[in-house]
Amino acid sequence: MAFRRRAKSHPLFSQEFLVHNHADIGFCLVLCVLVALMFEVTAKTAFLFILPQYNVSVPTADGEIVLYHYGLKDLVTILFYIFIAIILHAVVQEYALDKINRRLHLSKVKHSKFNESGQLVAFHLTSVVWCLYVIVTEGYLSDPRSLWENYPHIHLPFQVKFFYLCQLAYWLHALPELYFQKVRKEEIPRQLQYISLYLVHIAGAYLLNLTRLGLILLLLQYVAEFFFHVARLFYFTDENNEKLFNAWAVVFVISRLFTLTLSVLVIAFGLARVENQAFEPEKGNFNSLLFRMLVLLLVCFSQAWMMWRFIHFQLRRWREYRNEQSARKRATAAAQGKQQSKTVKRESGYHENGVVKAENGTSPRTKKLKSP
Repeated sequence: MAFRRRAKSHPLFSQEFLVHNHADIGFCLVLCVLVALMFEVTAKTAFLFILPQYNVSVPTADGEIVLYHYGLKDLVTILFYIFIAIILHAVVQEYALDKINRRLHLSKVKHSKFNESGQLVAFHLTSVVWCLYVIVTEGYLSDPRSLWENYPHIHLPFQVKFFYLCQLAYWLHALPELYFQKVRKEEIPRQLQYISLYLVHIAGAYLLNLTRLGLILLLLQYVAEFFFHVARLFYFTDENNEKLFNAWAVVFVISRLFTLTLSVLVIAFGLARVENQAFEPEKGNFNSLLFRMLVLLLVCFSQAWMMWRFIHFQLRRWREYRNEQSARKRATAAAQGKQQSKTVKRESGYHENGVVKAENGTSPRTKKLKSP
């Protein structure tokens, strides 16, 4: 008991220390892993944290290529890159967002949302470029049939597996960041919703061997989210900058249509024509009718939920715009009423330069006083 009391009172266990120095703690842990690479005794253990595991040599016409599949050791690699994500989060916050916030002088609510959008703009831009590079180099766009042919896609190229591990690490790191960034209680449920949705979809595509389809769907989603958070940043700098929200609305609707179309094409038609229709989880094959229905239902449900949120957001913007327009009309009508009342006073008689004017605008004659 005495040890627990001393531990709680110690600075290393205090809440303020963890909140302000969590990036430094993560940097120390990452540095320990990198130092472990220098010694032969600990190098094998260090490689578990840094490099993807479960590599397999597959013979091809040109020789052999190294491919990967998933396993429990991936959790160790994801843990390492969670600390990398925490460090990068702190770097973007300190060297970019904090400097901009000092110049804008935002309120506490806008300050929190500005930081959230700033972090997500950096992440979505990086992910879009990286994801597009992987899709193009692997030939998934040039040959759409490769999205479902030869399913299950158990063996993954290095860059595909590494991309998925980094994506899972980033969204898992977002959970402790809710505590470290002192997010308001009102904002936590909303952020937990989209963090959970990303984790479910990314982990589902990775574990169910739908990585090729998942890459393209992530690309569509990240492009739409990038436009939204860019528009949000410009709105916080100047509330009159709302044109980018219109561009985001167009991109959002198009991405939803492409997502539904591609999901139906791959899952309902492509996988249904694959020869192997057995449900064999030990071999990584989940291609059964029930599996396809559940996956397609999950995708459609998530897209419908996002469209409902989108329509709700647009209706709220429309109400705010109508209220603003009606307030401006009332202010204009009040100003016109004041001007009309002033003109009426001018016509009936008023004071001007300390002299009383008559109704016709002429000043009355002053009586001459007789000298005593």
